[in-house]
Formats: sequence, C-alpha cells, structure tokens
Amino acid sequence: MIASGIIFDIKHFALHDGPGIRTTVFFKGCPLNCGWCHNPEGYRPEIEKLKINRRIQNFEPEVVGRMVTVAEIMTEVGKDRIFYDESGGGITISGGEPLAQPEFLFELLIACRQENISTVIDTSGFTKLENFQRLAGLVDLYLYDLKIMDDNLHQRHTGVSNTQILNNLTWLAKNGEQLQIRVPLIPGITATKDNLTAIAAHVKSLDGGIGVALLPFNLLARDKFHKFNLPNKLTKMRTQSPETIERMGEPFRSLGIPVTSGG
Repeated sequence: MIASGIIFDIKHFALHDGPGIRTTVFFKGCPLNCGWCHNPEGYRPEIEKLKINRRIQNFEPEVVGRMVTVAEIMTEVGKDRIFYDESGGGITISGGEPLAQPEFLFELLIACRQENISTVIDTSGFTKLENFQRLAGLVDLYLYDLKIMDDNLHQRHTGVSNTQILNNLTWLAKNGEQLQIRVPLIPGITATKDNLTAIAAHVKSLDGGIGVALLPFNLLARDKFHKFNLPNKLTKMRTQSPETIERMGEPFRSLGIPVTSGG
C-alpha cells in the first residue's frame, strides 16, 4: 500500500474543474512536455527547488512539491464538504498528470468513495490502459485532453505519441465512463481548422454523446514560464476573443456535438 504521494498545490473553491464547487489537488509529474503547459512547475515528478523571478533579488529558490498522505488530503477535502453538498461539487485531481502516480491516485479515490465524495480526474490520457481499468467505478467524470490529432505533430509539440491517448479514450467511452473532452486552444498549434475538424470527427466516432470544452489560451501559462525561469515559447501568443472561439466551435456543432467555452 502506498499511502503518500507528491503534490504541488491544493486549490479550494475551484469553479472550473468539474461540476459544483471543488477542491483541486495537483499531482506532481507529467509524461508530456507541452510548451504551453499552465502548470510547468508540475512537470518534473520530484520535489525540487526552482529559481523565481522576483522584484527583490537574493531570495532562496522556491521549493515546489511536497510529500503528503491520503489522510492529509482527505483532511483538506473535508474542510470544503459543506460546499460540495450544496453545489454538487467534490474533489478534482489534476496535475501534472494524476495517472503518473497510479497507486497513490487509486488509494485517494478509494478514500473518496468511502466518504461519498464526488471524484473528477483531469488527465492527458497518456498512461497504460491497465491504470484506467483499475479505476473503473471510482471516477465520476474524466476531463480528458485532446490536443492534436496528427501523431507527428503531437510528438513534436508534446514529446509523446497520441496513440495510447486515443486508445484509452476509446476504451473509456465504450465502457460507459462519463467524459468531457477538453481542447486547449494554442494559437497555430491546436487551434487550427484542420486539427479542430479532426478532433470533432474523432469525438463523433465515439458515439457516446460526449461534450467538448474549448479552452482559450491561458495567459497564466506565459506568466508561469517567466516566474520559474523556464524556456518560454509563448511570449507572442494571445488569448482568443469570444467571437473567435465561437467560430472554432463550428466543426463540433455541425456534427451535433455539445460544445462550450472554458472549463
């Protein structure tokens, strides 16, 4: 039994990480290396010290990540229980990539089930199928990223193939898991007509009434790369206007796929 894992943040009163008011727990470590990640401090799996850009110099580097037990997380989650009951919320496990710590994730979900707390996982989908199979019955909703359908482009921009991601998504859909597809709109990368049309066609092929959320480019990503002194390819990117996002939703609406903007 693994009763502890590494996280880098817990966010209370989250409103965009699933239904209702939620507590979002951010697991550390991710097998992808997306240049637009809005949590780049969660990429590496270990606890680390990162140099911080500050107005006042000579500060110690910031420690990112801490070891916690399932019991400690459940204590934090318990603080928000009254808000879950009133809003239909619960816990959302994000990252990083939650399935990069599968044993810790499994034990945390078991603890949530024992307390009748709603569970949402925000995932890239990149993991062994067995990890998803083991979670059957423990997850109320998957927020599942689909970034790029062309595998060569996916490898170029994320560092991994999308084959396992798509295979896992197919398995989840066929087994009746509740899913919302999330598409981060990265200018010139994911937010292209060809890519969005291909994603729409793939979602339609799953034939499960699955909805899609289009996520405007998040300027927080650019700010965090600057904060943590990380190589930043996002300096010239801008978030999309509501009108632009409305147009980007057309490939989905034309196929009868429910599409929204934001989380």
